[in-house]
Amino acid sequence: MKGRQWERWRRPWNPLGGGSCGGGVCRLEMGPGCCSFFFCWGLGRGHGVGTSSSSLWNLMGNAMVMTQYIRLTPDMQSKQGALWNRVVRIFLPPVWLTQKPCFLRDWELQVHFKIHGQGKKNLHGDGLAIWYTKDRMQPGPVFGNMDKFVGLGVFVDTYPNEEKQQERVFPYISAMVNNGSLSYDHERDGRPTELGGCTAIVRNLHYDTFLVIRYVKRHLTIMMDIDGKHEWRDCIEVPGVRLPRGYYFGTSSITGDLSDNHDVISLKLFELTVERTPEEEKLHRDVFLPSVDNMKLPEMTAPLPPLSGLALFLIVFFSLVFSVFAIVIGLILYNKWQDQSRKRFY
Repeated sequence: MKGRQWERWRRPWNPLGGGSCGGGVCRLEMGPGCCSFFFCWGLGRGHGVGTSSSSLWNLMGNAMVMTQYIRLTPDMQSKQGALWNRVVRIFLPPVWLTQKPCFLRDWELQVHFKIHGQGKKNLHGDGLAIWYTKDRMQPGPVFGNMDKFVGLGVFVDTYPNEEKQQERVFPYISAMVNNGSLSYDHERDGRPTELGGCTAIVRNLHYDTFLVIRYVKRHLTIMMDIDGKHEWRDCIEVPGVRLPRGYYFGTSSITGDLSDNHDVISLKLFELTVERTPEEEKLHRDVFLPSVDNMKLPEMTAPLPPLSGLALFLIVFFSLVFSVFAIVIGLILYNKWQDQSRKRFY
């Protein structure tokens, strides 16, 4: 898609502020009714990353705040880190409102990232993930996040774990929707549960690399700008994706025996203005669990609550009473059978 034509979807923006960013200038783009996430280093208190109640973003694990970016993992073995939004700020003139989390219906997330390191071909890993999930700040094995997540995961996988595959060239971008019942299959690079994917040569580039995730009318589109041409290339397009509102955005990374620097320079979330017909309004009602049309996800079954002491006692007591009763009845029937057998011989 040339010239970033997707910008026509956006709500008009009013640049309301800016700040120094490690010697450069960062714009904080916001607009009426917009939910804007944009972290900028050195922007000022209350707008960045930290652990205080005024922070919009939280770090986890080995993630570090650098001068002009967040480093999720350094080029070292056995590291993992993550960045998660904590609250969002909505501009409703003339005031800013803070809510947690963000309840946008149609949105677009732009990710400016960089993956680089000393490892040669196939000797680097493991990649990073971008999340829109129900839970946040949950470390785990899936690119630094929990397995069996609830929501959407988009993976920039830089290392092929499946040795037999030959048709797929890495690094590779893929996407997965989960209702909490599926595990990400590392040994097969997530193939059994992926919605689609594409090759994305993103390591050790000398120009900026971007990824955009757009969710409009239950239509998921993922594009990339990784060639230094300021043009979006299609990667994944899936209709019928049902994502609940009110989830969290985040990004995470993990290294194992192989490693890379995984840096996130910016995350920008835009609300998209989309008109719907009355029929579409009925079809696009809010959902409570993620799903994909024409793709069967295992249903979640709630575990049975543990039995109380009284309930367990009653079950054991009545089981014993029933057993004794069955034994007594058996003895009575056996005695009657023996009496009838004796009478036959007289």
